[in-house]
Amino acid sequence: MQDGGACGYTNAVSQTPYNSFVSAGNPPLHTKGLGCGACYQVKCNLGPCSGNQCSGAIHFDLSGTAMRAMAKPGQVDTLRNMGNISISYQRVPCLYKNTNVAFKVDPGSNANFLSVNVEFESGDGDINLVELVPARSTQSITMNHVFGATWSTNINPSTQPAPYSLRLTTEFNKKLTAPNVIPVGWKPGQAYNSNVNFLLYSSTQTQK
Repeated sequence: MQDGGACGYTNAVSQTPYNSFVSAGNPPLHTKGLGCGACYQVKCNLGPCSGNQCSGAIHFDLSGTAMRAMAKPGQVDTLRNMGNISISYQRVPCLYKNTNVAFKVDPGSNANFLSVNVEFESGDGDINLVELVPARSTQSITMNHVFGATWSTNINPSTQPAPYSLRLTTEFNKKLTAPNVIPVGWKPGQAYNSNVNFLLYSSTQTQK
């Protein structure tokens, strides 16, 4: 299986909508004399902590775009070269306007192995469970959490044929089902869009 980029999103982090999740202009915070505005970041996992790389229970690896957004004019390089800095943070729901959940099939997938990257989930809550339901079946297959937003499972195309429905469950037990979202003839590297998302829905939502 191939992976890369933050959380397995590969080059998607430099594209819409991920590249728009930086916003400056709120009342500044001050770190060693540098004024930092508000920075909204999509985070789905934390990097390893070892040696002098970080301290404390929680840390964030911010992109260069985020650092530029937070720095005062002319202070970008100074802020980026400070290394570890203390920050104030608050968890807020993700909001993908006019965007529904998508499933990008990992390039390393094949007829007997399916790995997907779950993208654009709105609302507040980590994905704790992803289940795959083959065509004409009521029996779900629990997918393995690889890392970040990537989930995978072995499949037998003769007994577990496409199209595949995908069922998501958040840490707050909110559920969303996207029936037949991975179609017959699916291809590695291809992204498939659903018609649903979590935000503003009830505890259980099924794609129409």
